[in-house]
Amino acid sequence: MNPSYTAIRDEIRSSIMQKIDFSREVPDSEVLDLIDRQLTNGGEDPVILMPLEEKKRLRQELFHSIRRMDVLQDLLEDPEVTEIMVNGPDNIFMEKAGSLTRYPGKFSSPEKLEDVIQQIVGASNRVVNTSSPIVDCRLENGDRVNVVLNPIAVNGPILTIRRFPQDPITMNDLLRFGSITEEVAEFLGKCVRAGLNIFISGGTGSGKTTFLNVLSDCIDPGERVITIEDNAELQIRHVPNLVQMEARNANVEGCRPISIRELIRASLRMRPDRIVVGEVRGPEAIDMIQAMNTGHDGSMSTGHANSARDMLARLETMILMGMELPIPAIRGQLASGIDVIVHLGRLRDRSRKLLEVAEVMGMENGQIVLSTLYRFTETGEENGKIVGDWRKENEITHRFKFEMAGIDI
Repeated sequence: MNPSYTAIRDEIRSSIMQKIDFSREVPDSEVLDLIDRQLTNGGEDPVILMPLEEKKRLRQELFHSIRRMDVLQDLLEDPEVTEIMVNGPDNIFMEKAGSLTRYPGKFSSPEKLEDVIQQIVGASNRVVNTSSPIVDCRLENGDRVNVVLNPIAVNGPILTIRRFPQDPITMNDLLRFGSITEEVAEFLGKCVRAGLNIFISGGTGSGKTTFLNVLSDCIDPGERVITIEDNAELQIRHVPNLVQMEARNANVEGCRPISIRELIRASLRMRPDRIVVGEVRGPEAIDMIQAMNTGHDGSMSTGHANSARDMLARLETMILMGMELPIPAIRGQLASGIDVIVHLGRLRDRSRKLLEVAEVMGMENGQIVLSTLYRFTETGEENGKIVGDWRKENEITHRFKFEMAGIDI
């Protein structure tokens, strides 16, 4: 960026900030009027010599800097940007169409970046500072935000924003993307309607939350559904009897933290037909599995894992974090509570696909038995894209819930 342009922008911004009356609520229109007056300062200001298009850009940058998210605003308004990564004031990266690139914009100073971070965190009623330098929150539109400050972040304030589409992705979208086939989609839809307990596994960025949201579209609108998340991201719009709960961190005002565990326990007394937990990553796993085992059929959740089998092993570890139980007892709870595991993955071409659907068969010789129902098999590459097909390996054996729901499989 032209140093003279930057100097002019910073000088004008400083002048405008001095003229804003912060003792009252100032509308956006008044801020724009102040910017316009500053840009047309009787021909005395050097900015008058700028070309019209450059002046328009400066006007927008000034407004975004004062009332929006500064240099990030354009990225937040671009629907094709799926991830924004800020590594200090000078290094901004974005993911667009599956490709990671560096963004040319930068913050004017570390202090300006911290101002934007405090604006985001404050809007979610969260607190982040040097004594509590890590926080997870969300934007008003549901985008997931993670913040890490000094002294934890050595190279400056770190801000990561994972974006979600304003219109939720549907099963038809996944079919169009080639992430799933019609046969598998129809089968999973029947599993949801029949009230099978489903666990979605996958690595970071594999689309677990998106897929959970897609499966939630198959829930009967007449049911009472309770969603529990660290940060509310699920967009279940067709269920009128919906309760959404969000965990809370401790803050400097003395508010005690409210964990996912507490919310799951509270939800059991709220007469739920289904409980949907955004993700289990700790001792709340035991409460989730116990809910699945106590008549709350159709409950769903997600977790990080490298395979369907690995998801069961991770759940064992998470349960041990919250309660000391014999391993056979834990495995018995998992085998009776979970009906189906759906494993997702992000392939080397950056595409997201359903890789495996596995049925939890039960226990045998102290081990949980899994039966793969569908598996994605890679067959090659075309134009840099991985191609393959989903092969049916086994039929589902536990059909009691399907029969009770009157669903033919």
